[in-house]
Amino acid sequence: MSIQNLETPTRLAALLSPQAYFQMKVERLKAKAKTWTPRLRTPHPEQAKFIDSPAKRKVIRAGRRGGKTVGVAIQAARKFLDGRRVLYAAPTDEQVNAFWHEVKQALQDGVTCKELYKNETEHVIERPGTKNRIRAKTAWNPDTMRGDYADYLILDEYHLMADDTFDKVGAPMMLDTNGDTVFIYTPPSARTAGMSKARDKMHAAKLFKKAAADTTGRWATFQFSSHENPFLSREALSEISRDMTERSYRQEIMAEDLEDTPGALWNREMLEALRVSQMPALTRIVVAIDPSIGGSIDADEAGIVAAGLGVDGHGYVIEDATIRGLPSQWAMAAVSLYNKHRATDLVAESNQGGEMVRLTIGTIKGAPPVKLIHASEGKVARAQPVVAQYAPVDADGLPLPGRVHHVGFFSELEDELCNWIPGMKSPNRLDALVWALTELLLGGQYAPTAYAGMVR
Repeated sequence: MSIQNLETPTRLAALLSPQAYFQMKVERLKAKAKTWTPRLRTPHPEQAKFIDSPAKRKVIRAGRRGGKTVGVAIQAARKFLDGRRVLYAAPTDEQVNAFWHEVKQALQDGVTCKELYKNETEHVIERPGTKNRIRAKTAWNPDTMRGDYADYLILDEYHLMADDTFDKVGAPMMLDTNGDTVFIYTPPSARTAGMSKARDKMHAAKLFKKAAADTTGRWATFQFSSHENPFLSREALSEISRDMTERSYRQEIMAEDLEDTPGALWNREMLEALRVSQMPALTRIVVAIDPSIGGSIDADEAGIVAAGLGVDGHGYVIEDATIRGLPSQWAMAAVSLYNKHRATDLVAESNQGGEMVRLTIGTIKGAPPVKLIHASEGKVARAQPVVAQYAPVDADGLPLPGRVHHVGFFSELEDELCNWIPGMKSPNRLDALVWALTELLLGGQYAPTAYAGMVR
């Protein structure tokens, strides 16, 4: 067969030396690369602030639909075009798909002209023959983060991730590559806290506070509300905020980290100062029940809390097993908790369904007797002596060391403690905690006690 009958690429390969043919292909690829332009959106002013920041660690706190995911997609595409290896991770498919949609649009022309390769299944766009890549994946804890490496890491919806995700996987990855990290979150409200995989539901807020205190320039913080997204219609904003409480609105729309509620008896600083990861030997363990009144599975939650008395005379909150369910279900949960911790007492308030608790528990084979506590005072009068064990004061009003420790994190319980204001209906976890600690530290008696911050 003559050279004239060969296809053009084959003919050229036959006519040119291997080196010349390779160089010709390189020049053609370079020329082709110049024919496409990334379709990058123009960031709104708040997005531009974090996109243009040179900080190695950025923490972004933004309201829902504020444009944070679109903003980091713009940033990710820019970093990719600069030759970086980008890894985006979020705990929900919805977030990953939103980011992936933006990135695909920005880089589609490069894929079309075959300078870039796209794997739709793996959510990967890469430049063949290089380490230059952008990937989006679902991850919510260290195990789901493993198996990748990057020099630009984006953790979206960080407040919903397990709080050790970055420390165990992200930080070593960045150390290996001298990489950069972006943390993004919306302050968790009572509505969204239940979706979080974190033990400490405030871990993202604590990171923001730590970053804001940095003076080296290595860390930077950015905060903007949903209102500051010029592309979000007022109708859409009104729709997503319609059913929110004022507190949820401030958190999810205004992007405010609300740690304490004015007028609440407990506060985050108090709980954090006394938190421990281990406890001494316990001389007594109590499981307290605050039952839900009603026979429906949709009734209020039944508060079930286990606490112990240490050899040091301090109280230790061990577990919150609060559930929503039928009486038979919460009774079984309480007995299971009693057996799990080898408790010495199962207690309930006598004038808040106490007899019903006793009868319901009594239907369970091998269940312990229920000790009933009589409450002659109102909710506030019962709670204040317990709060005083967290923040006692001496005769002169000077603070003394607290005597109650939470062993680990109890996010739902602690939210109830720090958000409940006297005069409101007291939530069930809080009530169960009060019964348990009253029994352990106050001998089952409600004695008026002064404490730091007491409402007089």
